[in-house]
Amino acid sequence: MSDTPVIGVLALQGDVREHLIALASADAQARPVRRPEELAEVDGLVIPGGESTTMSKLAVLFGMMEPLRERVRAGMPVYGTCAGMILLAEKILDPRSGQETVGGIDMIVRRNAFGRQNESFEAAVEVAGIDGGPVEGVFIRAPWVESVGAEAEVIAEHGGHIVAVRQRNVLATSFHPELTGDHRVHALFVDMVRAVK
Repeated sequence: MSDTPVIGVLALQGDVREHLIALASADAQARPVRRPEELAEVDGLVIPGGESTTMSKLAVLFGMMEPLRERVRAGMPVYGTCAGMILLAEKILDPRSGQETVGGIDMIVRRNAFGRQNESFEAAVEVAGIDGGPVEGVFIRAPWVESVGAEAEVIAEHGGHIVAVRQRNVLATSFHPELTGDHRVHALFVDMVRAVK
């Protein structure tokens, strides 16, 4: 049996292509996922950045919300960046009307916490469990984590705010590592998927 995990990227909206490239560079077989039957065929899933309210509504529209929740509850590894982090939170501060989450990490997230689009920035972020020095994080209308529950592990902070969290098989960052050419966060996630495959 191949040791190469099949990892999907939720392709409803957002920077799907960049994640597919980063996952392939980290020795995964990467494919876009739009429908429940495609979700059923993957070992793990990335929920990309984008607009969290739109992604939530599209997930409901495409019949993906409940299958996503079921797979996460069943232990499928998931990695969310930016809007993906918001979708993996159990609770959002000031959610938009009709905004739902998949859940998976016991955390409360604040949307657009680092400011608007024109306040986007890059920063070096030390991430626990990743060797080789800081990861270059791209923050675009990024959320931050207000608080985490007992089972969630904070693995990175920036400016006094939580920007990366892991809870069992679920990983989330408020920044976009897929935009930098540094694929170590994706490699960490691929290892997580391989461990439960």
